[in-house]
Order: sequence, then structure tokens, then C-alpha cells
Amino acid sequence: MRSNDTLLKLQRYEANEKQQKVRDIELMIADFRQLADDLMHQIQIEEKNSRVKDVNHYSYPPFAKAARERRKNLFESIEALEAKLEEAGNELAEANEELRKAEMLQERSLADHERMPRKTQPGEIIPLVKPVHLFDPRS
Repeated sequence: MRSNDTLLKLQRYEANEKQQKVRDIELMIADFRQLADDLMHQIQIEEKNSRVKDVNHYSYPPFAKAARERRKNLFESIEALEAKLEEAGNELAEANEELRKAEMLQERSLADHERMPRKTQPGEIIPLVKPVHLFDPRS
């Protein structure tokens, strides 16, 4: 039963780790999207101030050009993170399935343990029949 407890704790730990990994990736994706939106806003401000919207124009703002490149890199990173998120989601589903199996094993083990007769201590006398008093101590 002790090994079942250890197995169950290990499975819970692994499932929690996988869940945390999924949350971390989701947060990173959200942060990268927010950064990309902020960069787009900055690009629009630069284009408005310079009055040049053509990226290939010689007087296009260098900051806007660099920001566009960073934004493109962010979207590539988002795509890579989304692939990792899918993989992490599959790992989480597997870990949850393993945890469910371990919990079922634990429940079955506890049920079997409850059905087993109680162990006696050394020197303990087990009455085989109910004691019968030959005399009434009240009389």
C-alpha cells in the first residue's frame, strides 16, 4: 500500500508539472501577442509622424522597419509556442490519464485492505467464541 501512495503522489506531481507547463506556454503566447500589438501601435505612430507608409521608400523610418522585423519574429515565436502548447497539452492528457489509473489502483487497494482480516499483535489472544460467564458477578 505504501508503494501505491508513492505512485499516486508521483502521478499527481507529474500532472501538476504538466499543467504548469501548459499555463506557462499560454502566458508566453499571450505576452508575445500583446508585445506584437504594442509594436504595431508604435509602427503606426512612426508612420503617421513620418507620413511614409511604404516600407520600401527610402525615407521610411528605421525604427518602424526594425519594429516590423521584431513583430514578424514575435509571430514566428508564437507559432513555435503554439506547437509546443499542443505537445504539452497531449502530455498533460497522458499524465491525467496515468493519474486516474493510479487513483483507481489506490481505491482498489484500499477496498482490498478493508476486506482483509485484522492482523493481531504478538501475544494477543484472539477469542474464538464469545466468552460465556458461568456465574453472575452481580449475585
